[in-house]
Amino acid sequence: MSDQIKTTAEAIEAAALPEAYAVKVDSVTGERVVPKPLPAGITQKSLEEKSPAEWAYERIVLYIKDFEEQLDSEHEVAMGFTGGDVGTLKIQGMGYFAPDILTFYGEDPDGSKVQLVQHVSQLSVMLVAATKENTQEEPNRIGFKLAKDLEEATIG
Repeated sequence: MSDQIKTTAEAIEAAALPEAYAVKVDSVTGERVVPKPLPAGITQKSLEEKSPAEWAYERIVLYIKDFEEQLDSEHEVAMGFTGGDVGTLKIQGMGYFAPDILTFYGEDPDGSKVQLVQHVSQLSVMLVAATKENTQEEPNRIGFKLAKDLEEATIG
């Protein structure tokens, strides 16, 4: 028996089957956007086999990829921060340190390197569209690169 105490919400989340649901409406056509199936890599391990960090990582990767699918060729995904004047982080990478830490790698608007280290219990991510660098031909689609690992089940 574990000495770890969980809240009711944590226990329910831990027992849930991996599934995702969202209702979105296309702002141009007014059509409902249909959720996509989860990549095979996410469903190969049971939730009991995943740390909270791994499980949070996988889900945020999917949110980032979905967000990027909605961007035009002049924008990239970035994270906005709340609480103070800390600005945004243009996401260049993401990882986790099991059992409970996530990290985001990137740059601030001035081009300085930034790394956010976040405990899963404090996780709050705001995705924003940031203008890509003029020197880049194509925007960096980090969500697609990270999601490829999930599809190929190369993490964890």
